Amino acid sequence: MTVDFEGFYKDLLELAKRYENQNVPLKIEKPPGDDIIKIFGDGATSLTRAQNGLRDVTELAYTTAEHHPYWSLIYNCSEITDSVLEKWEESLTDNDIADIRWAIKKLYETLEKISQSQR
Repeated sequence: MTVDFEGFYKDLLELAKRYENQNVPLKIEKPPGDDIIKIFGDGATSLTRAQNGLRDVTELAYTTAEHHPYWSLIYNCSEITDSVLEKWEESLTDNDIADIRWAIKKLYETLEKISQSQR
C-alpha cells in the first residue's frame, strides 16, 4: 500500500469527522495543489487566523537573505501588518505610528532601488 499526502489528507478528514461527531468542531483547509493542511479549532477567529498566516510570511522574511532585492518589501510589510493586527482591538500608539511610518519609508526606499536597478 502506497501512502501519499492525499491519502493522509483523506484519513485526516475521517479522523476529524469522528471528533466532530463528539462535538469538537474543526475546520480543515487544504489549498488546491499544495501539500499544506490547516486545522482550526472552534476558538479560531478571523484575527487569530490572520496572525497565524502572518507568522508564515514573517518566517519567509526572516529566512530570506537580506541581499535579495525584495527582502525589505516583505519584511517591512509584515512588520506593518503585525503592528496593526496586534492593536486590532485597540488604538495605535504614537510609537506604533512612528514605527509604521519608518517601515513605509523603508518600503519607498526599496521600491526606488528596485526601480533604478530595472532601468
